[in-house]
Amino acid sequence: MSEKKYNFDAGIERRNTCSLKWDFCEQVLGVPDVIPMWVADMDFPAPPEVVEAVKKRAEHGAYGYPFIPRSFWTSIIKWMKTRHNWEIKREWLSRAPGVVPALNICIQTYTAPGDKIIVQSPVYYPFFSAVENNGRRVVKNPLVYKNNRWQMHLEDLKQKIDHRTRMLILCSPHNPVGRVWERAELEALAEICLKHDLLIVSDEIHAEHVYKGHKHIPIASLSPDVAARTITLQAPSKAFNIAGLTTSVVIIPNPKLLNLYKTQLENLGLTVNNIFGLVALEAAYTYGAAWLDQLVEYLEGNMDYAQRYFEERIPQIKFLKPEGTYLALLDCRAMGLPQKELNEFFLKKARVYFDEGPIFGEELVGFERMNLACPRKTLTEALVRIERAVNEFPYR
Repeated sequence: MSEKKYNFDAGIERRNTCSLKWDFCEQVLGVPDVIPMWVADMDFPAPPEVVEAVKKRAEHGAYGYPFIPRSFWTSIIKWMKTRHNWEIKREWLSRAPGVVPALNICIQTYTAPGDKIIVQSPVYYPFFSAVENNGRRVVKNPLVYKNNRWQMHLEDLKQKIDHRTRMLILCSPHNPVGRVWERAELEALAEICLKHDLLIVSDEIHAEHVYKGHKHIPIASLSPDVAARTITLQAPSKAFNIAGLTTSVVIIPNPKLLNLYKTQLENLGLTVNNIFGLVALEAAYTYGAAWLDQLVEYLEGNMDYAQRYFEERIPQIKFLKPEGTYLALLDCRAMGLPQKELNEFFLKKARVYFDEGPIFGEELVGFERMNLACPRKTLTEALVRIERAVNEFPYR
């Protein structure tokens, strides 16, 4: 790791900056003085190298239609090799204005109305809407919580595949349960998909936030056969806090599938790029490794700190430390509150705002999803607020 240190304790003021995360509670919900720990972006500025690259481009003054330089694609190829030991080729690459738009494009491109698409719930909720809004049918293959760990239920998956099943959407690392899938798990899943001729669309946007003892493995890197049936969705947006620049990467080794994707991208009129997104992605993948290494160390420190705090001072709530992502689940079932009252408790009593568990699937009734990508002082204040509210909780 580089000796250069970045000050993640400093954070950045985000109120009144058109920040969905920070301005939503007061301006939409009408509740002031809330610590927002919901939508998945971070309360840290992007790496200085990224900020400087965007500033330099902005200073030029002309923001016309951009051309994607060769160096943009090269930065992606080098990053995947260096960080994930995955050798990809330029001819496999395309792009999208975000991973969720790319997911919708893939559903439109490779499936037909009425087709079945498998999702492994509880999972990032736009998976459900992407399927349903395009006239396809969601088939849930729920994860199971066993031995304090979420696991795939592959026997259930086999039973739910039929002649109308076309695709499986994988979340890797998994949001919101925080699993970093092991090679054996991915191989077993891929074997089923190959046997039943299913396409795999793998959302790997959280690949860069993985903690000690775990390693992200792109499922398409398992074998050429798996790669030929996989569309990988990637982006630097979560890793480097540049989601607002709407630039994502689509990796499709199969030339037929890639051509279909590109045709649909053009049919939807989505071929124009965000000029600042292009600059930020290249700068992040070229210069951001040291910053990212130190960020991941800081985030894991936040996870360990929160886990100790809940265990020692708020035992009524169980903190489920993730293996990856900067998101953690809080098991609040011991409080005995209906979900609506639980949400109100955190928002109006504790003045901390989370994503409620059930939006990710019925498996998370009684849970909340907590975003810990913030300075330690912000996390501490949130935990103190939760502890105070729980201690005043009348139903104990």
